[in-house]
Amino acid sequence: MGGAGLDGLSGWATLVRAPNPGPMTLDGTNTWVLRAPGHERAVVVDPGPLDEGHLARIVELGPFEFILVTHGHHDHVEGVARLSELLGGTPVRSGEARLTTNGLDIRVLDTPGHTADSVCFLVECGNEQVMLTGDTLLGRGTTVVAKPDGDLGDYLRSLDVLAAYGKVLMLPGHGPVRTDVAAVADEYREHRRERLAQVEAAMAAGADTPEKVVDLVYPGIEPRLRFAAEWSAAAQLDYLRHKNRESGTPPDGLDRL
Repeated sequence: MGGAGLDGLSGWATLVRAPNPGPMTLDGTNTWVLRAPGHERAVVVDPGPLDEGHLARIVELGPFEFILVTHGHHDHVEGVARLSELLGGTPVRSGEARLTTNGLDIRVLDTPGHTADSVCFLVECGNEQVMLTGDTLLGRGTTVVAKPDGDLGDYLRSLDVLAAYGKVLMLPGHGPVRTDVAAVADEYREHRRERLAQVEAAMAAGADTPEKVVDLVYPGIEPRLRFAAEWSAAAQLDYLRHKNRESGTPPDGLDRL
């Protein structure tokens, strides 16, 4: 889709995909340009990496009112300062719950978990809505929640928030567009419940480190992705241990989710 308008959005959402594919970025970081019909100035979300060719493609779609970011990971924000410079000082807006500009109404949802600073943007243009989810929900696969910045308890609560937005089109930070953000959030919640039950069983069998959990729960993991599985396992262990402490359940009698 790189640079093409999306069907059903009257051409007001445009994807510019960064050339940074990889195990953690899928096909590359999705930079989104939002411009309401009939308005000169747009909004750009997640400028992506510091790649001059990618940033030049974004500049071609200007002018822009401001820049937004979903979270602070480098594959989303590394190019922010350079893009602002190329655009003559276009500001980065943050810390506001609602932004209204040039035919767009943008509601900022706090959705920590993938990172402590993760947010999603619910954007209305006329009678249409989209949800930009950054890395909180991906278009394909699942999101890594890694300590120390990630927190699985926060992440599960953020999934509950997003599950309330049924039938809203989802524009993720990586991967393809999905038609229903609530349905994806529900898929993620079910996946997390299943994985936590597996980790809980592994703990009962004596797995007390991320490495041991991965050996039991992710036996077929590709070597190049093992580091991400260990990050996830560390967050899962932390979540379950905290949950057990709060409930008073002893370590040798883990409660079921």
